[in-house]
Amino acid sequence: MIVRWGLAQLAPLLVELGLDRPLLVASARFADLELPVAARFAGVRRHAPLDVVAAATDAAASADGLVGLGGGSAIDTAKAVSAATGLRLVAVPTTYAGSEWTSYFGMRDEGRRAKAGGSGAHTVAIVYEPALTLDLPRGESVGTGMNALAHAAEALYAGRCEDASIAARLIGTSLPVMAENGDDLEARTRLLEGAMHAGIALSERGMFLAHAMAQALGGRYGVSHGAMNALCLAPALRFNEAAVPHALAALADALGATDPAARVEELARLGGFERLRDHGVPEDELDLVAVSAAERPPARANPRPAAAADIESLLRSIW
Repeated sequence: MIVRWGLAQLAPLLVELGLDRPLLVASARFADLELPVAARFAGVRRHAPLDVVAAATDAAASADGLVGLGGGSAIDTAKAVSAATGLRLVAVPTTYAGSEWTSYFGMRDEGRRAKAGGSGAHTVAIVYEPALTLDLPRGESVGTGMNALAHAAEALYAGRCEDASIAARLIGTSLPVMAENGDDLEARTRLLEGAMHAGIALSERGMFLAHAMAQALGGRYGVSHGAMNALCLAPALRFNEAAVPHALAALADALGATDPAARVEELARLGGFERLRDHGVPEDELDLVAVSAAERPPARANPRPAAAADIESLLRSIW
C-alpha cells in the first residue's frame, strides 16, 4: 500500500498511478473541496446505503480511478464501487475509522434494517491530511477514535501485535487532548497516526465481538458505528478476558492503565457515550440485536464463544 501524508501529495500520486479521470466519492461536506479529479459524486450517506452505492457505481462509468474522501461511510462506498468496477482507489480518510486498510466494506440495506457487506476493493494508496479532521465534531472525533481503538484492542487477541500496541498508545494519549481542544493539530495528527496503525492491525487480524455488536446495532437503527464501538468495546473486553488475558494485559500496558476496560469507558465518555438508550436503542429489542450480532462473522470468530444470550446480557449491561 502506498501511503502519503499531506493533501498536496494527491495530485502527483494520481499522476504516478496513471489516473487521468478519477471520480471523487464523498459526502456533500466535501463536494466543493479543490481536488485534482475529473468528476464528483457527493451523495455519500451514513452506513453506505445500497442505493447510494448503486448511484456511485453508475457515476463511475467514465472514470479510470476513484478518490474516496471522507469518513468510513465514504471510504466504504468508494470501496464498494471499486469492487464492482475493478477501478483502483485512492483513499483520503477524514475520520479515524481505519476502513481504508481493508478490502472488505460494509453497506446498509435500509429496507431490511440490516448491515450488508462485500469484499474485493482495489485500494492502492492512502493519503492522510490531518487538517481535514480539524472541523470534525467532538462526538464524531471521539467515536471514530474509539472505533480505531477497538481495531487495536481486538487485534491483540491473536497475540503480540506492534501496530496494535502503537495504535492504542497513540489513541489513548491523543484522544483526551483532542477532546479538550479540537483545534490541536498535533493531537489530531497523532490520533490519525494511531488510526493508521490500528487499520494496519485490523487488516492483519480482523474484527471480533465488539464490532459484531456495533454492526448489528448500526444495521438495525442506523446509529453511528463509532458511537456503538465506543459503547460495546468495554463489555466485550471483559467478556473475553478469561480467554485472552494476554490481550488485556497488552492493552493495559499500551493505555497505561491497570483496568483497560475501565479506561476504555473513560475515553468513551469524552464523546458523551455512556448508554445505548441515549442513542434511541429500545430495550425490548435487545434480544433481536443479540441474535443478529451472534450470527455475524466477527462474533463467530471471537476467541470466546458468544451465544445470543451472552450478547444480550452484554447489551443490557450498557443499555
